[in-house]
Amino acid sequence: MATAEQHYILPRPSFDKPVKILIVVSPYYRDIADNLINGAKAEIEAAGATWDLVEMPGALEIPTAIGISDRRSNFDGYVALGCVIRGETTHYETVCNDSSRALQLLGLQGLCIGNGILTVETRAQAEVRADPDDQNKGGGAAAAALHLVALARKWAQQSKGIGFKPKGQDTLMAGDTDGSNHA
Repeated sequence: MATAEQHYILPRPSFDKPVKILIVVSPYYRDIADNLINGAKAEIEAAGATWDLVEMPGALEIPTAIGISDRRSNFDGYVALGCVIRGETTHYETVCNDSSRALQLLGLQGLCIGNGILTVETRAQAEVRADPDDQNKGGGAAAAALHLVALARKWAQQSKGIGFKPKGQDTLMAGDTDGSNHA
């Protein structure tokens, strides 16, 4: 059973330009998915962002859908939603581990993803976690995506000062000790 332990929630980020989020959900457990979606939509809208929604058959397809979307559309961030309840086979571990790992790899490539795929032992645990009036894990995943979008935008304009200099700036070439050879 879930506990009512208090935890800190970061203040909602604000944006000076529009933010567009794609919610990718597996509605395998429709009622749980609907609650996750409702929580995510409310959080996205509260931040002044817009959203679109696509459904996938299962949690394993969610990272692929996000990868395809990133290559072929213009979303700023993504919210992955679904629910995996432990069954009698090892399929549970495969789905939980592989979907989570794939989302993490996409995130490490720079995508702004909030992971709201529930991995639980029982339906009751999922119901509490998905409920927007209880643990609201859909809203939490949307908040994570929004915070990552804010961070990406904050650092988008900053340069580390490495790499090639623009044409026209003096560049010391290898073997050029007096600076006579410029790019």
